[in-house]
Amino acid sequence: MKSRQEILASLNLDIPVVASPMFIVSRQQLVIECCKNGILGTFPALNNRTTEGFEEWVIEIKKTLAEEEARLGKKLPPYGVNLIVHKTNPRVMPDLEVIVRQQVPLVITSLGAVKDVVDAVHSYGGLVFHDVTNTYHAQKAIDAGCDGLILITAGAGGHAGTLNPMPFVTEIRKMWDGVILLGGAISTGNDIAACLQMGADLCYMGTRFINTQEAMADEGYKKMIIDSGTREIIYTASVSGIPANWMVGSLEAAGITKDMWDQKAKADFGAEHEAKAWKNLWSAGQGVATIHDNPPAAELIATLKKGMLTAMQEQKDRLAVYA
Repeated sequence: MKSRQEILASLNLDIPVVASPMFIVSRQQLVIECCKNGILGTFPALNNRTTEGFEEWVIEIKKTLAEEEARLGKKLPPYGVNLIVHKTNPRVMPDLEVIVRQQVPLVITSLGAVKDVVDAVHSYGGLVFHDVTNTYHAQKAIDAGCDGLILITAGAGGHAGTLNPMPFVTEIRKMWDGVILLGGAISTGNDIAACLQMGADLCYMGTRFINTQEAMADEGYKKMIIDSGTREIIYTASVSGIPANWMVGSLEAAGITKDMWDQKAKADFGAEHEAKAWKNLWSAGQGVATIHDNPPAAELIATLKKGMLTAMQEQKDRLAVYA
């Protein structure tokens, strides 16, 4: 198993950011633009409706990035694929076969840390990072041989945890010396610098990348993010039966009103309206409060890098006061 330092060096990152795999939103173009501009781009295997289509996307990404590397004469950051490792996903094994055949460099596993999956990815030299929301699941991922732990903390979009990032990072670091990624309301370069200061190795950013021009999100979705603040994000299990952060406006538009937010049962939209309702249910993290634009991914990444470096310099300048 590669060391933490070896893994981080192998990623060829300009800034320590992984654009997280988002349902519907993350597709080939966003992944490619992220990698071309110095961060690690990812997408869910299930964003393509078939395993065959998923493999076509992987081949397209590989080919495009290889051509760009040849043009630039240097290695770019790798791309990654999210695999839902759960018995309810009938595509786990077929999609894993594609991953192994195409030698996907990074696999992000969710809803289960399975040693057989980790071993399959390790067989060709790939890496496995795993989503965790508490120390129990972190230990299971460590036992399965995962290379990185993605700490999903309070305020993150989607199925988020409830832990504060500061003690969570510290607690995990005491357990393990592997790669730690931190996710949860990270939207600015200053946020990235703060994550590193807390002890994380990489930042895991989702909501901020919904509002990029390459993201396959509805324009109404992007506008709602711009118009929203922390008050417009609600943590509720009333949509899927699992607690997650959702945009209040999209819930209300789908008929999930405030008096339903404490419910834990999956929302029932009726067979006739189910597909349309789910398409317009929009998840986002509390980081919406700092998102006010919809730039190209390249421009966003450049802004993040500038903000991170500025924040680091300001922190360095403060040493004169307290040293």
